[in-house]
Amino acid sequence: MAREKDADRSVRGKKSSHQPGTEAKGPTRAVVIVPVLTRQQRGDDDTNRPRLTRSAEARHDEAVGLARAIDLDPIHTAVVTVNDPRPATLLGSGKVAEFAEIVKEGHAELVIVDHPLTPVQQRNLEKELNAKVLDRTGLILEIFGERARTKEGTLQVELAHLNYQKGRLVRSWTHLERQRGGAGFLGGPGETQIESDRRVLQDKIIKLKHELETVRRTRDLHRAKRKKVPFPVVAIVGYTNAGKSTLFNRLTGAGVLAEDMLFATLDPTLRRVRLPHGTPVILSDTVGFISDLPTHLIAAFRATLEEVVEADLVIHLRDISDPDTTAQAEDVERILADLGVDAGDTERAIEVWNKIDRLDEGNRARLLADGVDGNKTPPIAISAATGEGIDALKAIIETRVSGELATLTITLTPAQLGLVDWLYRNGDIVSRADNEDGSVTVSLKATQSAREEIESRLHRKNNG
Repeated sequence: MAREKDADRSVRGKKSSHQPGTEAKGPTRAVVIVPVLTRQQRGDDDTNRPRLTRSAEARHDEAVGLARAIDLDPIHTAVVTVNDPRPATLLGSGKVAEFAEIVKEGHAELVIVDHPLTPVQQRNLEKELNAKVLDRTGLILEIFGERARTKEGTLQVELAHLNYQKGRLVRSWTHLERQRGGAGFLGGPGETQIESDRRVLQDKIIKLKHELETVRRTRDLHRAKRKKVPFPVVAIVGYTNAGKSTLFNRLTGAGVLAEDMLFATLDPTLRRVRLPHGTPVILSDTVGFISDLPTHLIAAFRATLEEVVEADLVIHLRDISDPDTTAQAEDVERILADLGVDAGDTERAIEVWNKIDRLDEGNRARLLADGVDGNKTPPIAISAATGEGIDALKAIIETRVSGELATLTITLTPAQLGLVDWLYRNGDIVSRADNEDGSVTVSLKATQSAREEIESRLHRKNNG
Protein backbone atom coordinates (compact mmCIF):
# COMPACT_ATOMS: atom_id res chain seq x y z
CA MET A 1 0.00 0.00 0.00
CA ALA A 2 1.40 3.39 -0.90
CA ARG A 3 0.36 6.98 -0.30
CA GLU A 4 1.56 9.17 -3.14
CA LYS A 5 1.81 12.91 -3.74
CA ASP A 6 2.55 15.10 -6.73
CA ALA A 7 5.13 17.44 -5.27
CA ASP A 8 5.24 21.17 -5.90
CA ARG A 9 7.42 21.55 -8.97
CA SER A 10 8.69 25.03 -8.25
CA VAL A 11 12.48 25.19 -8.07
CA ARG A 12 14.40 27.65 -5.94
CA GLY A 13 17.61 27.50 -7.93
CA LYS A 14 19.57 25.88 -10.67
CA LYS A 15 20.74 22.33 -10.75
CA SER A 16 23.62 21.65 -8.37
CA SER A 17 26.97 20.93 -9.97
CA HIS A 18 27.28 17.97 -7.59
CA GLN A 19 24.37 16.12 -9.13
CA PRO A 20 24.93 13.20 -11.46
CA GLY A 21 22.84 12.64 -14.56
CA THR A 22 21.73 14.99 -17.26
CA GLU A 23 23.94 17.59 -18.88
CA ALA A 24 20.93 19.79 -19.68
CA LYS A 25 20.44 23.05 -17.84
CA GLY A 26 17.94 23.36 -15.05
CA PRO A 27 17.24 21.29 -11.94
CA THR A 28 17.51 17.51 -11.95
CA ARG A 29 14.10 15.84 -12.07
CA ALA A 30 13.82 13.34 -9.24
CA VAL A 31 11.43 10.74 -7.85
CA VAL A 32 11.44 10.49 -4.04
CA ILE A 33 10.51 7.15 -2.44
CA VAL A 34 10.04 6.84 1.34
CA PRO A 35 9.97 3.17 2.40
CA VAL A 36 8.26 2.61 5.76
CA LEU A 37 9.36 -0.71 7.24
CA THR A 38 7.29 -2.50 9.86
CA ARG A 39 8.58 -2.60 13.44
CA GLN A 40 9.61 -6.23 13.06
CA GLN A 41 11.85 -5.33 10.13
CA ARG A 42 13.35 -2.09 11.47
CA GLY A 43 15.29 -3.74 14.29
CA ASP A 44 14.82 -0.83 16.69
CA ASP A 45 15.49 -2.75 19.87
CA ASP A 46 19.28 -2.43 19.80
CA THR A 47 19.15 -0.51 23.09
CA ASN A 48 17.13 -0.83 26.26
CA ARG A 49 15.21 2.34 25.43
CA PRO A 50 12.57 1.87 22.71
CA ARG A 51 12.93 4.19 19.76
CA LEU A 52 10.06 6.49 18.87
CA THR A 53 8.36 5.80 15.56
CA ARG A 54 8.38 8.71 13.15
CA SER A 55 5.18 9.51 11.34
CA ALA A 56 5.11 8.72 7.62
CA GLU A 57 4.10 12.32 6.93
CA ALA A 58 7.13 13.70 8.79
CA ARG A 59 9.49 11.31 7.03
CA HIS A 60 8.00 12.24 3.67
CA ASP A 61 8.31 15.98 4.30
CA GLU A 62 11.89 15.60 5.50
CA ALA A 63 12.88 13.51 2.46
CA VAL A 64 11.41 16.12 0.11
CA GLY A 65 13.17 18.86 2.09
CA LEU A 66 16.49 17.04 1.73
CA ALA A 67 15.96 16.74 -2.03
CA ARG A 68 15.12 20.42 -2.37
CA ALA A 69 18.11 21.38 -0.22
CA ILE A 70 20.29 20.78 -3.29
CA ASP A 71 17.72 22.16 -5.74
CA LEU A 72 16.38 18.88 -7.05
CA ASP A 73 12.92 18.97 -8.65
CA PRO A 74 10.86 16.19 -6.96
CA ILE A 75 8.31 15.53 -9.71
CA HIS A 76 6.78 12.59 -7.86
CA THR A 77 6.94 11.41 -4.24
CA ALA A 78 5.55 8.31 -2.57
CA VAL A 79 5.40 6.71 0.87
CA VAL A 80 5.55 2.93 0.53
CA THR A 81 4.85 0.43 3.31
CA VAL A 82 7.34 -2.45 3.13
CA ASN A 83 6.27 -5.56 5.04
CA ASP A 84 8.74 -7.92 3.40
CA PRO A 85 12.00 -6.17 2.37
CA ARG A 86 13.60 -7.84 -0.65
CA PRO A 87 17.35 -8.47 -0.35
CA ALA A 88 17.82 -7.63 -4.04
CA THR A 89 15.80 -4.40 -4.35
CA LEU A 90 14.27 -3.63 -0.90
CA LEU A 91 10.93 -2.97 -2.64
CA GLY A 92 8.70 -5.63 -4.18
CA SER A 93 8.89 -6.32 -7.90
CA GLY A 94 5.46 -4.76 -8.50
CA LYS A 95 6.47 -1.49 -6.88
CA VAL A 96 9.78 -1.44 -8.73
CA ALA A 97 7.95 -1.86 -12.05
CA GLU A 98 5.48 0.87 -11.07
CA PHE A 99 8.26 3.34 -10.26
CA ALA A 100 10.14 2.41 -13.42
CA GLU A 101 7.08 3.55 -15.41
CA ILE A 102 6.86 6.79 -13.37
CA VAL A 103 10.54 7.49 -14.01
CA LYS A 104 10.11 6.87 -17.72
CA GLU A 105 6.98 8.98 -18.12
CA GLY A 106 8.36 11.85 -16.02
CA HIS A 107 11.80 11.77 -17.67
CA ALA A 108 13.31 11.60 -14.19
CA GLU A 109 17.06 11.22 -13.99
CA LEU A 110 17.42 10.53 -10.29
CA VAL A 111 15.58 8.36 -7.76
CA ILE A 112 15.95 9.13 -4.04
CA VAL A 113 15.24 6.21 -1.69
CA ASP A 114 14.93 7.55 1.87
CA HIS A 115 16.44 4.44 3.42
CA PRO A 116 19.92 2.89 3.56
CA LEU A 117 20.52 0.64 0.54
CA THR A 118 23.09 -2.11 0.22
CA PRO A 119 25.43 -1.83 -2.79
CA VAL A 120 23.58 -4.71 -4.46
CA GLN A 121 20.18 -3.11 -3.89
CA GLN A 122 21.40 0.19 -5.31
CA ARG A 123 22.85 -1.48 -8.41
CA ASN A 124 19.72 -3.58 -9.04
CA LEU A 125 17.40 -0.60 -8.63
CA GLU A 126 19.47 1.45 -11.07
CA LYS A 127 19.15 -1.32 -13.65
CA GLU A 128 15.40 -1.76 -13.11
CA LEU A 129 14.55 1.96 -12.93
CA ASN A 130 17.02 3.03 -15.62
CA ALA A 131 18.06 6.02 -13.51
CA LYS A 132 20.70 7.00 -11.01
CA VAL A 133 19.69 5.92 -7.47
CA LEU A 134 20.77 7.61 -4.24
CA ASP A 135 19.89 6.28 -0.80
CA ARG A 136 19.52 8.47 2.30
CA THR A 137 23.24 8.33 3.09
CA GLY A 138 24.23 9.30 -0.45
CA LEU A 139 21.76 12.19 -0.50
CA ILE A 140 23.02 13.64 2.79
CA LEU A 141 26.59 13.31 1.52
CA GLU A 142 25.62 15.27 -1.61
CA ILE A 143 24.10 18.03 0.54
CA PHE A 144 27.15 18.20 2.77
CA GLY A 145 29.39 18.28 -0.29
CA GLU A 146 27.56 21.37 -1.53
CA ARG A 147 27.39 23.11 1.88
CA ALA A 148 31.05 22.70 2.92
CA ARG A 149 32.89 26.01 2.69
CA THR A 150 36.03 25.71 4.79
CA LYS A 151 39.01 23.48 4.01
CA GLU A 152 38.20 21.37 7.06
CA GLY A 153 34.59 20.88 6.02
CA THR A 154 35.63 19.94 2.49
CA LEU A 155 38.12 17.37 3.79
CA GLN A 156 35.55 15.87 6.13
CA VAL A 157 32.93 15.52 3.40
CA GLU A 158 35.43 14.07 0.95
CA LEU A 159 36.54 11.47 3.48
CA ALA A 160 32.94 10.47 4.13
CA HIS A 161 32.32 10.24 0.36
CA LEU A 162 35.31 7.97 -0.16
CA ASN A 163 34.33 5.65 2.69
CA TYR A 164 30.84 5.45 1.22
CA GLN A 165 32.11 4.80 -2.32
CA LYS A 166 34.50 2.10 -1.14
CA GLY A 167 31.57 -0.06 -0.16
CA ARG A 168 29.79 0.64 -3.46
CA LEU A 169 32.41 -0.93 -5.74
CA VAL A 170 30.32 -4.02 -6.38
CA ARG A 171 30.25 -4.89 -10.09
CA SER A 172 29.32 -1.33 -10.92
CA TRP A 173 32.24 -1.00 -13.29
CA THR A 174 32.48 -2.26 -16.88
CA HIS A 175 36.23 -2.85 -16.71
CA LEU A 176 36.56 -5.40 -13.90
CA GLU A 177 38.71 -7.85 -15.85
CA ARG A 178 41.94 -8.94 -14.23
CA GLN A 179 45.07 -6.98 -14.87
CA ARG A 180 47.89 -9.29 -15.91
CA GLY A 181 50.79 -9.34 -13.47
CA GLY A 182 54.43 -9.80 -14.42
CA ALA A 183 55.76 -9.88 -18.01
CA GLY A 184 54.92 -12.04 -21.00
CA PHE A 185 52.93 -15.21 -20.55
CA LEU A 186 54.58 -16.10 -17.25
CA GLY A 187 52.92 -13.34 -15.27
CA GLY A 188 50.60 -14.23 -12.45
CA PRO A 189 46.88 -13.57 -12.47
CA GLY A 190 47.40 -10.03 -11.17
CA GLU A 191 44.65 -8.11 -9.37
CA THR A 192 41.15 -7.38 -10.52
CA GLN A 193 40.30 -3.83 -11.56
CA ILE A 194 37.91 -3.57 -8.62
CA GLU A 195 40.77 -4.41 -6.26
CA SER A 196 42.89 -1.73 -7.94
CA ASP A 197 40.08 0.82 -7.58
CA ARG A 198 39.66 -0.03 -3.91
CA ARG A 199 43.40 0.35 -3.37
CA VAL A 200 43.34 3.81 -4.98
CA LEU A 201 40.39 4.83 -2.78
CA GLN A 202 42.12 3.48 0.32
CA ASP A 203 45.26 5.49 -0.49
CA LYS A 204 43.14 8.64 -0.79
CA ILE A 205 41.38 7.85 2.49
CA ILE A 206 44.70 7.46 4.30
CA LYS A 207 45.92 10.77 2.89
CA LEU A 208 42.75 12.58 3.94
CA LYS A 209 42.92 11.11 7.44
CA HIS A 210 46.45 12.48 7.78
CA GLU A 211 45.25 15.94 6.66
CA LEU A 212 42.32 15.82 9.10
CA GLU A 213 44.69 14.78 11.87
CA THR A 214 46.61 17.99 11.18
CA VAL A 215 43.31 19.88 11.42
CA ARG A 216 42.56 18.16 14.72
CA ARG A 217 45.95 19.15 16.14
CA THR A 218 45.36 22.74 15.03
CA ARG A 219 41.97 22.71 16.78
CA ASP A 220 43.63 21.35 19.91
CA LEU A 221 46.13 24.21 19.83
CA HIS A 222 43.35 26.78 19.44
CA ARG A 223 41.44 25.12 22.28
CA ALA A 224 44.52 25.18 24.49
CA LYS A 225 45.00 28.90 23.79
CA ARG A 226 41.36 29.56 24.72
CA LYS A 227 41.86 27.71 27.99
CA LYS A 228 44.77 30.01 28.87
CA VAL A 229 42.23 32.83 28.75
CA PRO A 230 39.46 30.69 30.21
CA PHE A 231 36.31 31.77 28.42
CA PRO A 232 33.54 29.18 28.87
CA VAL A 233 32.45 27.51 25.62
CA VAL A 234 28.71 27.22 24.95
CA ALA A 235 27.73 24.90 22.06
CA ILE A 236 24.34 25.03 20.33
CA VAL A 237 23.19 21.62 19.09
CA GLY A 238 19.92 20.40 17.68
CA TYR A 239 18.08 18.78 14.83
CA THR A 240 18.67 20.35 11.45
CA ASN A 241 16.41 23.35 10.82
CA ALA A 242 15.72 23.79 14.55
CA GLY A 243 16.89 27.41 14.32
CA LYS A 244 20.47 27.11 15.63
CA SER A 245 21.96 29.69 13.27
CA THR A 246 19.09 32.10 13.93
CA LEU A 247 19.68 31.81 17.68
CA PHE A 248 23.44 32.17 17.13
CA ASN A 249 22.86 35.38 15.17
CA ARG A 250 20.44 36.66 17.81
CA LEU A 251 22.95 36.10 20.63
CA THR A 252 26.08 37.31 18.84
CA GLY A 253 24.92 39.69 16.12
CA ALA A 254 26.82 37.57 13.59
CA GLY A 255 25.71 37.15 9.99
CA VAL A 256 25.66 33.35 9.75
CA LEU A 257 23.40 32.03 6.98
CA ALA A 258 20.01 31.18 8.48
CA GLU A 259 17.30 29.87 6.16
CA ASP A 260 14.27 27.62 6.43
CA MET A 261 16.24 24.82 4.80
CA LEU A 262 17.71 21.51 5.95
CA PHE A 263 21.47 21.85 6.54
CA ALA A 264 21.51 25.54 5.57
CA THR A 265 24.89 25.78 7.32
CA LEU A 266 27.52 23.10 7.72
CA ASP A 267 30.83 24.50 8.92
CA PRO A 268 31.01 25.36 12.64
CA THR A 269 31.23 29.01 13.66
CA LEU A 270 32.63 30.38 16.92
CA ARG A 271 32.06 33.90 18.26
CA ARG A 272 32.89 35.65 21.51
CA VAL A 273 29.88 37.22 23.21
CA ARG A 274 29.46 39.12 26.48
CA LEU A 275 26.45 38.19 28.61
CA PRO A 276 24.29 40.78 30.46
CA HIS A 277 26.42 40.89 33.62
CA GLY A 278 29.71 40.97 31.78
CA THR A 279 30.59 37.27 31.55
CA PRO A 280 32.45 36.58 28.27
CA VAL A 281 31.74 33.23 26.59
CA ILE A 282 32.62 31.54 23.30
CA LEU A 283 29.44 30.54 21.46
CA SER A 284 29.68 27.66 18.97
CA ASP A 285 27.16 26.97 16.20
CA THR A 286 27.48 23.32 15.10
CA VAL A 287 26.24 21.22 12.19
CA GLY A 288 22.62 20.10 12.50
CA PHE A 289 21.82 16.51 13.44
CA ILE A 290 19.34 14.30 11.62
CA SER A 291 17.78 10.88 12.13
CA ASP A 292 19.84 7.97 10.84
CA LEU A 293 22.88 10.22 10.42
CA PRO A 294 25.36 8.21 8.34
CA THR A 295 28.16 6.69 10.39
CA HIS A 296 30.62 7.89 7.73
CA LEU A 297 29.65 11.48 8.56
CA ILE A 298 29.82 11.02 12.33
CA ALA A 299 33.33 9.60 11.98
CA ALA A 300 34.50 12.24 9.48
CA PHE A 301 33.06 15.14 11.49
CA ARG A 302 34.41 13.98 14.84
CA ALA A 303 37.01 16.78 14.80
CA THR A 304 34.24 19.34 14.42
CA LEU A 305 31.98 17.66 16.95
CA GLU A 306 34.80 17.77 19.51
CA GLU A 307 33.70 21.38 20.05
CA VAL A 308 30.52 19.91 21.52
CA VAL A 309 32.40 17.33 23.59
CA GLU A 310 34.72 20.00 25.02
CA ALA A 311 31.97 22.58 25.63
CA ASP A 312 31.32 23.77 29.18
CA LEU A 313 27.60 24.09 28.41
CA VAL A 314 25.45 22.50 25.70
CA ILE A 315 22.21 24.12 24.51
CA HIS A 316 19.91 21.47 23.04
CA LEU A 317 17.66 23.53 20.76
CA ARG A 318 14.34 22.00 19.71
CA ASP A 319 11.80 23.16 17.13
CA ILE A 320 8.81 22.84 19.43
CA SER A 321 6.39 23.70 16.61
CA ASP A 322 7.35 20.56 14.67
CA PRO A 323 4.87 17.68 15.20
CA ASP A 324 7.85 15.30 15.30
CA THR A 325 9.80 17.30 17.90
CA THR A 326 9.92 14.46 20.46
CA ALA A 327 11.40 11.98 17.99
CA GLN A 328 13.85 14.64 16.78
CA ALA A 329 14.97 15.29 20.37
CA GLU A 330 15.57 11.58 20.88
CA ASP A 331 17.71 11.42 17.73
CA VAL A 332 19.84 14.33 18.96
CA GLU A 333 20.21 12.78 22.41
CA ARG A 334 21.34 9.49 20.87
CA ILE A 335 24.06 11.19 18.82
CA LEU A 336 25.17 13.23 21.84
CA ALA A 337 25.36 10.01 23.87
CA ASP A 338 27.58 8.51 21.15
CA LEU A 339 29.86 11.52 21.61
CA GLY A 340 29.91 11.03 25.37
CA VAL A 341 27.62 13.96 26.19
CA ASP A 342 24.67 13.33 28.50
CA ALA A 343 21.80 15.59 27.37
CA GLY A 344 20.06 14.86 30.69
CA ASP A 345 22.90 16.37 32.74
CA THR A 346 21.19 19.47 34.11
CA GLU A 347 24.53 20.97 35.14
CA ARG A 348 25.95 20.83 31.63
CA ALA A 349 22.95 20.86 29.28
CA ILE A 350 20.00 23.22 28.79
CA GLU A 351 16.93 22.20 26.81
CA VAL A 352 15.57 25.17 24.87
CA TRP A 353 12.25 25.16 22.99
CA ASN A 354 12.42 27.38 19.93
CA LYS A 355 9.78 28.75 17.54
CA ILE A 356 7.10 29.24 20.21
CA ASP A 357 5.91 32.20 18.13
CA ARG A 358 4.41 29.63 15.74
CA LEU A 359 2.12 28.24 18.48
CA ASP A 360 -1.24 29.58 19.54
CA GLU A 361 -1.76 30.47 23.20
CA GLY A 362 -3.53 27.21 24.04
CA ASN A 363 -0.84 24.95 22.62
CA ARG A 364 1.90 27.08 24.12
CA ALA A 365 0.42 26.86 27.63
CA ARG A 366 -0.17 23.12 27.29
CA LEU A 367 3.37 22.39 26.07
CA LEU A 368 4.98 24.48 28.78
CA ALA A 369 2.88 22.74 31.42
CA ASP A 370 3.78 19.31 30.02
CA GLY A 371 7.46 20.29 29.99
CA VAL A 372 7.56 20.84 33.77
CA ASP A 373 8.85 17.59 35.23
CA GLY A 374 9.82 17.27 38.86
CA ASN A 375 12.87 15.20 37.87
CA LYS A 376 14.34 17.68 35.38
CA THR A 377 14.89 21.39 34.87
CA PRO A 378 11.98 22.98 32.96
CA PRO A 379 12.87 23.88 29.37
CA ILE A 380 13.39 27.48 28.31
CA ALA A 381 10.82 28.69 25.76
CA ILE A 382 12.08 31.19 23.19
CA SER A 383 11.64 32.51 19.70
CA ALA A 384 15.01 33.12 18.08
CA ALA A 385 13.23 34.91 15.23
CA THR A 386 11.34 37.47 17.37
CA GLY A 387 13.65 37.62 20.38
CA GLU A 388 11.05 36.40 22.88
CA GLY A 389 12.66 34.68 25.87
CA ILE A 390 16.23 35.53 24.79
CA ASP A 391 16.95 37.64 27.88
CA ALA A 392 15.86 34.78 30.15
CA LEU A 393 18.06 32.38 28.19
CA LYS A 394 21.08 34.67 28.51
CA ALA A 395 20.53 34.93 32.26
CA ILE A 396 20.38 31.15 32.64
CA ILE A 397 23.50 30.66 30.50
CA GLU A 398 25.35 33.18 32.65
CA THR A 399 24.20 31.52 35.87
CA ARG A 400 25.30 28.09 34.61
CA VAL A 401 28.78 29.18 33.55
CA SER A 402 29.48 31.83 36.21
CA GLY A 403 27.33 31.03 39.23
CA GLU A 404 24.39 32.77 40.87
CA LEU A 405 24.13 36.54 41.10
CA ALA A 406 24.77 38.16 44.47
CA THR A 407 24.98 41.76 45.66
CA LEU A 408 28.44 42.95 46.61
CA THR A 409 29.46 46.29 48.18
CA ILE A 410 33.07 47.40 48.04
CA THR A 411 34.94 50.59 48.71
CA LEU A 412 37.80 51.44 46.38
CA THR A 413 40.64 53.61 47.54
CA PRO A 414 42.02 56.30 45.20
CA ALA A 415 44.77 53.85 44.22
CA GLN A 416 42.14 51.26 43.22
CA LEU A 417 39.91 53.52 41.10
CA GLY A 418 41.24 51.90 37.95
CA LEU A 419 38.88 48.99 38.76
CA VAL A 420 35.74 51.12 38.43
CA ASP A 421 35.53 50.71 34.66
CA TRP A 422 36.00 46.95 34.99
CA LEU A 423 33.17 46.79 37.54
CA TYR A 424 30.80 48.61 35.19
CA ARG A 425 31.62 46.17 32.37
CA ASN A 426 31.41 43.00 34.47
CA GLY A 427 28.62 43.71 36.91
CA ASP A 428 25.21 45.32 37.31
CA ILE A 429 25.80 48.55 39.27
CA VAL A 430 23.11 49.15 41.91
CA SER A 431 24.53 52.33 43.46
CA ARG A 432 27.70 54.41 43.59
CA ALA A 433 28.86 56.93 46.20
CA ASP A 434 31.89 59.23 45.77
CA ASN A 435 33.34 59.80 49.24
CA GLU A 436 35.08 62.94 50.53
CA ASP A 437 38.43 61.16 50.98
CA GLY A 438 38.51 60.32 47.26
CA SER A 439 37.38 56.73 47.66
CA VAL A 440 34.34 55.27 45.87
CA THR A 441 31.76 52.89 47.35
CA VAL A 442 30.05 50.70 44.77
CA SER A 443 27.18 48.24 45.23
CA LEU A 444 26.73 45.84 42.35
CA LYS A 445 25.21 42.53 41.39
CA ALA A 446 27.84 40.12 40.09
CA THR A 447 28.18 36.45 39.26
CA GLN A 448 30.26 34.13 41.41
CA SER A 449 33.13 34.10 38.95
CA ALA A 450 33.02 37.91 38.71
CA ARG A 451 33.11 38.21 42.52
CA GLU A 452 36.12 35.92 42.65
CA GLU A 453 37.83 38.00 39.96
CA ILE A 454 37.09 41.22 41.90
CA GLU A 455 38.68 39.76 45.04
CA SER A 456 41.71 38.67 43.01
CA ARG A 457 42.13 42.13 41.42
CA LEU A 458 41.74 43.90 44.79
CA HIS A 459 44.31 41.56 46.30
CA ARG A 460 46.78 42.32 43.50
CA LYS A 461 46.16 46.06 43.89
CA ASN A 462 46.71 45.90 47.66
CA ASN A 463 49.93 43.92 47.27
CA GLY A 464 51.11 45.90 44.26
